[in-house]
Amino acid sequence: MAKLRITLVKSTIGQKPEKKATVRSLGLKKLNSVVEHEANDSIKGMVASVSHLVKVEEIG
Repeated sequence: MAKLRITLVKSTIGQKPEKKATVRSLGLKKLNSVVEHEANDSIKGMVASVSHLVKVEEIG
């Protein structure tokens, strides 16, 4: 299964609490922090909801 490398590129300051919680649940804490997750539907949905704050790369 493919993996996704997710990087927080924009701050969550000024975002709604739901967006902040989504970023935290992805495992991102500080700006430019990076996590890797399996590419399943729940992760893709979370990434889609905060797509304006993160950069996503697909890892073979």
